[in-house]
Amino acid sequence: MKKAACLAAALFLAPLALPVAAQAAGTPVAELPSGAYKQDPTHTSVTFKVMHMGLSNYTARFAKAEIDLVFNAKEPALSTVTAVIDPLSIKTDYPFAEQKDFDKELSSDANWFNAGKFPTITFKSTKVEVTGENKGKVTGDLTLLGVTKPVVLEVTFNAGYAKHPMAGVPAVGFSATTTIKRSDWGFTTFVPAIGDDVQIFIETEFTKPN
Repeated sequence: MKKAACLAAALFLAPLALPVAAQAAGTPVAELPSGAYKQDPTHTSVTFKVMHMGLSNYTARFAKAEIDLVFNAKEPALSTVTAVIDPLSIKTDYPFAEQKDFDKELSSDANWFNAGKFPTITFKSTKVEVTGENKGKVTGDLTLLGVTKPVVLEVTFNAGYAKHPMAGVPAVGFSATTTIKRSDWGFTTFVPAIGDDVQIFIETEFTKPN
């Protein structure tokens, strides 16, 4: 019985071991292929946190984001990134869905993301700086509620593969964070009871089509 349990555990953990082992053999940045990379939607998340009445950081996410990367492996500062987020894809995990569609209210109401009038949230990079080993800053224009303002993303290059161990194509992965004041975009609903500062967290992987 004990042998069977050990065998079952080994079979369960085996698929997890491959990515861990492969990570140790990641390709150095300069040796990665340059060019256009497409976001892997199965390994991408865009989440945000905002203080709620001083009690907790309310957390939600956007389920639909299209991010495109033009990656320059030899000169990373020449790379560019663009993103388009669908505000209708907001997910809050509101626990009383039978009482009201809270996600729809946040995405569509004129006091919130007003998706009927502003159907996309966009980001277009204007500058990339390498600040350390696997670290950088990406400055770009964020357009929200029809207002465009510059923001700076703190970016970590996590790893890259000239050939992904499972997908078989070049792949790169990044983490990025920033904090914005939503009032800068005219988004002042319930400030300060709901915080003005919004923390944004992006996790994403890209693959380069053959």
